[in-house]
Parts: sequence; structure tokens; C-alpha cells
Amino acid sequence: MELANIEKLVEKYENAETTLQEEQTLRTYFTEGNVAPHLQEYAYMFTYFTAVKEDTYTKTIKLEPKKSKKMNFKWLSVAASVMLLFSVFLGQQEYKEYQERKKAEKIYAQLNKGFTLLSSNLKKGEQAVDQFYKHGTAVKKVLK
Repeated sequence: MELANIEKLVEKYENAETTLQEEQTLRTYFTEGNVAPHLQEYAYMFTYFTAVKEDTYTKTIKLEPKKSKKMNFKWLSVAASVMLLFSVFLGQQEYKEYQERKKAEKIYAQLNKGFTLLSSNLKKGEQAVDQFYKHGTAVKKVLK
């Protein structure tokens, strides 16, 4: 075979541009044994490919299934749901306490307003009784 042609095919082979027929031509050239010295490194490669082509692996390969991470996500979602329910329960309790406090403050404000009104009315009544007492004492003095 012509050496220039082989060198061109080797260059095409390195650039991954060869066809299957051209690769077979290279394989034949490099396995025959009459190889140019500057292409000797390719001879090792092609003889290796030819030798390995016949090798087969006879041992069984044991594949262990991956542990599913879906289970972790399931537990995570269950934990999140429990925490959500717990927080809703606590939030509801706090809201009830808040409502009771607001109701108690409203009742206190109404009672305070009522007592203030009662106190002012009692003062008015006390002043009226005091004036009546003074007026009654003056009338007694006049009648005596």
C-alpha cells in the first residue's frame, strides 16, 4: 500500500473523519507487520483493538438497586404536615386567648365608663342633698 495514502488515512482517523472501509484498510495495514517506523505507534494501537475485539467478560455483574430517596421525601412531607397541624393548633389557642383578652379589655372599659358615670351622678346627688340640707337648715332657722 502506498505510504502517503496511509498517512492521509491516519490523519483522517485522528480527526474522526474516516469511514468503516478506510478504518478496515488501516487495521489491515497495521496488523500485517510491514509498518513504517514513524507509524509504529499506530501499529500497537490497531493490534490492541484487534486483540481486544475478541475478548468477552464472562463474570456476572451484581447490580444493587439504589435506595430510593422518595421514602425520605415521604417522611419529610409527613413531618411537615405534623408541624403544620401543630402550629395551627397552637395558633388557634393563641388566637382564642387573644380574643378573650380583647373581650375582657372591652368589658373593663365599659365597666370603667359605667363606674365613672355612676360616680359623677352620685357627686351630683350628693351636692343636691347637701344643698337641700343647707336649705332645710335655713328654713328651720327661719321657722323657729
